[in-house]
Amino acid sequence: MTSRRIVSNEKDIFEHDDVKDRTASASRTSDIAPEVPAAVIVKLLGFTAVMVGGPIGVYFLTLNTIFRGSSTWAGATAAVTANLVVIAYVIVAMKEDQGDKLAAEEKAKKRI
Repeated sequence: MTSRRIVSNEKDIFEHDDVKDRTASASRTSDIAPEVPAAVIVKLLGFTAVMVGGPIGVYFLTLNTIFRGSSTWAGATAAVTANLVVIAYVIVAMKEDQGDKLAAEEKAKKRI
């Protein structure tokens, strides 16, 4: 069985001192602004609420009013509703991404 030689003057990865890195990071100001805009967070929370409440509401709404107690058809309608919410979110996200790309292209054209 082999054993590791312990040398007291060697430093492991946790004891390593980088004085240069400490002074460089101390001189920079901290930016605590979120990377994601607030509009995107609000949009995500809105779609989350619709994703939770929509299918459940549609299930109970259609269970006794449209399908007269058939939970199979009401569940299928709730599943379709959930899929429609996901598709709507993907479309909105793609349009938002295209809008950012177009804005960047316009900004690049103005510089020229």
